[in-house]
Amino acid sequence: MEKPSKSATSLKELIGAAISDLEVTPDEYQQIMNHAQADGHLDKEETALLAQFHEMISNGTVKRVRG
Repeated sequence: MEKPSKSATSLKELIGAAISDLEVTPDEYQQIMNHAQADGHLDKEETALLAQFHEMISNGTVKRVRG
């Protein structure tokens, strides 16, 4: 089994910190998106993390709020 990339691991931590209060501010959201795109490559772990993140926003588990 492959280890997740360093960028996927740090993306997971960033998403976890952002959603800990079940709200995501515009700054947090942008930071997550920027981090995911930083190396110019989305690996499968990053893609899965972003899909889960967006699903939580979509289904209302996490709310996007104004900064």
